[in-house]
Amino acid sequence: MARSGSAAAPTPVWLEVGARWVFAGAVDWPGWCRRGRGEEGALEALAAYAPRYAVVAESGFAPGALRVVGRVGGDATTDFGAPGRPGPWDDVPMDAAEAERQAALLAAAWRAFDAAAAASPPVLRKGPRGGGRDRDAIVDHVRDAERAYGRKVGVRVPARTPWADQRTALLHAARDGASGAWTARYFLRRTAWHVLDHAWEIEDRRS
Repeated sequence: MARSGSAAAPTPVWLEVGARWVFAGAVDWPGWCRRGRGEEGALEALAAYAPRYAVVAESGFAPGALRVVGRVGGDATTDFGAPGRPGPWDDVPMDAAEAERQAALLAAAWRAFDAAAAASPPVLRKGPRGGGRDRDAIVDHVRDAERAYGRKVGVRVPARTPWADQRTALLHAARDGASGAWTARYFLRRTAWHVLDHAWEIEDRRS
């Protein structure tokens, strides 16, 4: 996707600016979020991942030029490598139709993650420094993180809850209005980012 010159309406983007990393994410497309060195690097990474995100979103995804609508300062989580700061755009209420649309995008991210895991061997190629979890450890990490994220919107499920039931409970919270420390918008975009980040990691590290 071109950074400018697109005929489509501009795509609102937020930036989370840390000392080491900057994250850029689309306000209305949970999961379309990437990091880079500096603001330009983050925006370039976000644009580069548009075709990959389009496969997940499947329909209705026709982004225009990226337009930065706001910034938040990052923290230690940002520089560790995860977007961790809500912004005012996360406080904007969603009507029922928008909540359903964004929840459907999280469900699509889950399908992409499940497909990536199912198509990958148990042992993944290591990173340049020999690091990185293998497939099953990534799956466990994503499932556990989602349970922790759920508590931020008032969803508490026991550790042995089937993953499908856990996901159903999370989607209900996102659609019906979050009740906790996170808004529904922030929950959806943080969770979808985490799911897709690891789905794409699995795809990139297949042996």
